[in-house]
Amino acid sequence: MPAAIAEPFRRRSWAELLYSVLGLPIGVAGFVFTVTTLSVSGGLLVTFVGLPLLAVTGLISRYAASKLRRFANRLIGTNVPEAQRFHANPGLLGWIGSCLKDGTAWRARLYLLLKLPVGIAMFVAATVCWVYGFGGLTYATWRWALPCNTTSDGVCHHSIGFTDSWQADTPGRILLMTIGGLLLFLAAPWVVRGFVSIDRALVSSLLGPTGDAQRVAQLERSRAAAVDDSAATLRRIERDLHDGAQARLVALAMNVGLAREKLAEGGDPAEATRLLDSAHTTAKQALAELRDLARGIHPPVLDAGLDAAVETLAAHSPVPVRISSRLTERPDPAIETMAYFCAAELLTNVAKHGGASRAELDLFSGSGRLVVTVRDDGRGGARLGAGTGLTGLTERIAAVDGRLQVDSPIGGPTVVRVELPTRSGGVS
Repeated sequence: MPAAIAEPFRRRSWAELLYSVLGLPIGVAGFVFTVTTLSVSGGLLVTFVGLPLLAVTGLISRYAASKLRRFANRLIGTNVPEAQRFHANPGLLGWIGSCLKDGTAWRARLYLLLKLPVGIAMFVAATVCWVYGFGGLTYATWRWALPCNTTSDGVCHHSIGFTDSWQADTPGRILLMTIGGLLLFLAAPWVVRGFVSIDRALVSSLLGPTGDAQRVAQLERSRAAAVDDSAATLRRIERDLHDGAQARLVALAMNVGLAREKLAEGGDPAEATRLLDSAHTTAKQALAELRDLARGIHPPVLDAGLDAAVETLAAHSPVPVRISSRLTERPDPAIETMAYFCAAELLTNVAKHGGASRAELDLFSGSGRLVVTVRDDGRGGARLGAGTGLTGLTERIAAVDGRLQVDSPIGGPTVVRVELPTRSGGVS
């Protein structure tokens, strides 16, 4: 069914209609509460009641705005995160001062004031478009029930009359009413959505966290992810050392000790030689494991630069990879290492999950940013949280103020873009 015809029957349209109808009583209640409390608190500022009343009503406005934010998220899909929590200073005066300086409460008051005119506009648009549209569309079925409308010539018309001479009771005029109602009915969801978008903008700008608060929350999440990632890396190194290299070094020491005892006691030289050969093999295995462990911390191939390192990744990839490099500046070592591991993870995903026959890896640096883009011609459908390692990659990238974008429609192609700052100490 075409979108223009199906839109009046979609769940989104009915949710926006309900939101618009409820917007008027909510707007009236919020406006009356805000104006009354501000007026009363302002009039009582000369007493000891004014400031505490202003503080308490601010918290009430804050609470009401939080409920309205959730209501908007549920019905019209604003997806606005919760505002920063209220933190009060110690003591009664500290608590009052914190309430009065709480920007979230004042933004909530502003939203409650603006909700009335916006709620009126939404209510009028919803009722006019939907009611008149549906009424005109079904006009032919209920016209007969209208009371007699007597014109100046004494004729009784059971119809809607726009003027004394224009009564909608002839077949042509009834058809015209039906067509007009149909057009208004089809336009109703779009008209209502336009007014709802105004309220959506107010909810997003006034009821959510400020830009600084979002930035602080993002940095806290990034710091926690970085700490967790570092702890996991240390646990992995400890486990690899304990179960691998350490065990082999213990075996090496035991074999060398046994060989020394054999030689000291005048034992069989061939047996001592066998023990030394075993110790030599164990030493080489321990060195190989330590080399692999060090490579996992900082790949030595990065010493030649990121472009050379990704060439090595492409050479070992089971999927043919074409490399394109436009690096105008060399990033910090920590950023370079992260970009290398991002490229390795993305190429691994291409080989394991993408079902691709070829891939492209593009490196670009400029304006203080390093961009790693991996494209493949696979089946698509990749998304965050789908178990392909992209979620963990996103958290690690966020720790250095980076971003990851995934464009992977079903059927492909898949494009994953990693953007990092070139300086680990810089925040963009």
